[in-house]
Amino acid sequence: MDTASSSSADRGHALPKGSFTIGTGLLIGGVSIYVFFRLGQEALGQDGFKPIVSLWFVMFALVPGFFLPLEQEVSRAVAHRRALGDGVRPVVRKVAPVAAAITIVLVLVVTIARNRLTSDLFEGSGVVTLALVLALVGYAPFHIARGICSGLGHFRVYSTMIALDGLLRVIACSVFLLVGLDRVGPYALMVAVVPMSIAAGVFGSGRLRTHAGTPASWGELAPNLGWLLLGTLCSGALINAGPLTVDLLGEGTPPEVVTRFGNAVLLARVPLFLFQAVSAAMLPRLTQLAALGDAREFRDVLRRLFALVGGVGIIGVGGAFVAGPWVLELVYEGGIDRRTITLLAFASAVYMLAQACAQSVLSMSGHILVAGGWVASFLTFVAVALWSSDDLFLRVELALIASSVVAFTIFGAALRRYFARLASMSRS
Repeated sequence: MDTASSSSADRGHALPKGSFTIGTGLLIGGVSIYVFFRLGQEALGQDGFKPIVSLWFVMFALVPGFFLPLEQEVSRAVAHRRALGDGVRPVVRKVAPVAAAITIVLVLVVTIARNRLTSDLFEGSGVVTLALVLALVGYAPFHIARGICSGLGHFRVYSTMIALDGLLRVIACSVFLLVGLDRVGPYALMVAVVPMSIAAGVFGSGRLRTHAGTPASWGELAPNLGWLLLGTLCSGALINAGPLTVDLLGEGTPPEVVTRFGNAVLLARVPLFLFQAVSAAMLPRLTQLAALGDAREFRDVLRRLFALVGGVGIIGVGGAFVAGPWVLELVYEGGIDRRTITLLAFASAVYMLAQACAQSVLSMSGHILVAGGWVASFLTFVAVALWSSDDLFLRVELALIASSVVAFTIFGAALRRYFARLASMSRS
């Protein structure tokens, strides 16, 4: 099927092609996260599980920040070449050394900061710091593989990778619990080696075989990649900053309190799982439409997507207010009040809208504005978290809301500007 017929076939669908397939994997992977946290707290207790909570949120502050840009650029560049009928192997070969260099730098930074990380975040457990290093090494090829899958339209493989990233941890954690392992080390190492194992399996299967094409220049990737690294690092830090900020600002706070706040953050982020499914399929789809100058279809896709994302956000906030405390009590033995879970859900909903705008601007190569928006958002978070309130939880909740509102405002304005330019080009 050629690009024009593919575009026609996608008209009228509320979601980009592949969203439901990816959504299935995200559903499995997302549920697996909650099960893993529950099993881990059953095995180690809420205080003993706290180093894993810190590892989890540090890992997913750093990993998306440095490796999701690689995934997005591979996906965007591969989708663009597919739209033009060009081979994609040169893109992959150009990005691979960049991924290796970033991994080496991150490992060196963690090694240098290992004493502070171990004492301040990981409750003195050096093996958790080692697990962070292994996770950084494993997630680099994991995200490269996801970018190739997304750009080539191999959404079933993409979905399987996401599902396994959660399921394998649940299986391993269940075995540890059954045999009575009650030390944090095996759980931390298991968290770290799963993505490495999945990436090795996917590349070894031959499913990501690519074809030769015209040489890829650094101009095709490098300028965009630098801005993406800056923006996505701030974006990833924001979505994972809550529990880490509670831990760092709340001197003397019992470890179980940080664990409970982490449980609430995970519950509040349930709507983000749907958006991640849409996002993985949306970026290559919008990139293709932008490359073809199809402003009308671009606008129609955006309208349906924002209606969906906004609706899911409203349902998420309402659900958190009505049932959030009850769900936390049922699954994680509570410890978080209605105000906290509702404000966290509201922050997640606004963040999701901001991400939708940012992804749309990225598809039209607005990388500089996206990077600037996330930097401004992160600075807003820091300022509000430091000076907004004497209530530890409330200052973090307000910081998450304020930073998400700033990001949404900036990206919404940028989207209007870039779409106006695309519409003007399509009319000429």
